[in-house]
Amino acid sequence: MFISVLDLFKIGVGPSSSHTVGPMVAAHDFVGRIREQALDAASLEGATIRCTLKGSLAFTGKGHSTDRAVALGLHGYLPVSLVDTDVQALVTQLWQSDCVELDQNRTAQFIPFRDIVFDTGKPLPQHTNGMVFELMNGEGKLLFTETYFSIGGGFINTLAEIDQLQAPLKFAEIDSSTYPFDSANALLVLADEHQLSIARMKWVNELEHGDESTLVEGLDNIWRAMRTCIESGLAADGMLPGGLEIPRRARGLYQGIKNKPKAANINDWLCAYAMAVNEENAAGNMVVTAPTNGAAGVIPAVLYYFVTHEQGTREQVHDFLLTASAIGGLIKQRSSISGAEVGCQGEVGSAAAMAAAGLCEVRGGTARQVENAAEIALEHHLGMTCDPVKGLVQVPCIERNGFGAIKAYSAASLALRGDGKHFMPLDNCIEAMRQTGLEMSHKYKETSLGGLAVSITEC
Repeated sequence: MFISVLDLFKIGVGPSSSHTVGPMVAAHDFVGRIREQALDAASLEGATIRCTLKGSLAFTGKGHSTDRAVALGLHGYLPVSLVDTDVQALVTQLWQSDCVELDQNRTAQFIPFRDIVFDTGKPLPQHTNGMVFELMNGEGKLLFTETYFSIGGGFINTLAEIDQLQAPLKFAEIDSSTYPFDSANALLVLADEHQLSIARMKWVNELEHGDESTLVEGLDNIWRAMRTCIESGLAADGMLPGGLEIPRRARGLYQGIKNKPKAANINDWLCAYAMAVNEENAAGNMVVTAPTNGAAGVIPAVLYYFVTHEQGTREQVHDFLLTASAIGGLIKQRSSISGAEVGCQGEVGSAAAMAAAGLCEVRGGTARQVENAAEIALEHHLGMTCDPVKGLVQVPCIERNGFGAIKAYSAASLALRGDGKHFMPLDNCIEAMRQTGLEMSHKYKETSLGGLAVSITEC
């Protein structure tokens, strides 16, 4: 299975790829499908659109702005189109609307606080992040329905797609690539056989599915967005929205480091950069899913440090992102990057593995050292739960990205000190994460029903 670097890294808005980006895309798609139905204006007289959120989307949808995302999607917005938009002002405007415009001649009623239902009952069996969209006529008769699942990283599937044997992913077949790999072991065999780096093989595979100018432009845009997000977060202060009264800290941390640089170490820099991103994410601003929004700070922090402090080049940025996406694609294919499926090990753990692999690559690591770096970083996130307080992507998520970046940097450094030979293969570590996720209680999978989420005393 081939997953493009441009699909794995997507520019959008916070606070969550699975709870915000995915539902927005699903809602947008549902309106498009309604337009394709043979429904005239008369049959739509008094019609209403309803969205029922299931599972994790129901439990933490309020904190993750899922209701806002659904409304935005139904009104024709997509995450990438909101990057330079005052989303709060737009949502306020949409909340005063009572209908969705399907086209110039057709509308359907939609009142967000009434027609978005948070169903905390039994989740849909296929996936914990389920959404049921319905179009009903004035008499309550069902005219059209579609069920979607937000499977992590902003990717969505319909019910038909997720029930197929190839589900939950729908990408080009692996044998359509010049260097086909569906495991880390296969990747290493190809690297040995062709004496090529992981970045180079990923580059060639990308060009089998798109042209070079699109790929280069896309990589540049991803890095530009990551860099902008860090720098915006380092310049902002104030309280984060949501009611926890969590102050932004990245700016103060960054200023303190700059005022006393000799007293700072690499951990301070990485935390400042990563926390800047995740504070932007918590505020609902522009971020890059890397591979998710909840883990959006790890990869940018490590890459920004490499470019800023170690004079990384544009070509190395491309190699970093390509290598990271090769590892991220394997994790997504063989396990999950969704906190709602496997806990935060699948989000920050995956991001750390990807960042460690990318850094090891651009520092001259062999394919086996790169694989080792990814395994080290992932291994030491196994079992990490997803337990956001109040369902907000703030505590422990913001600090957790800083420590994910530190682990990624350490993993790359440790791997480069070795020769690539190590005891636990990356494939086995990914499988361990998958099995751990299967056995993990739903309380620790983005439902805010366990762990830190229930450890706060109300005053």
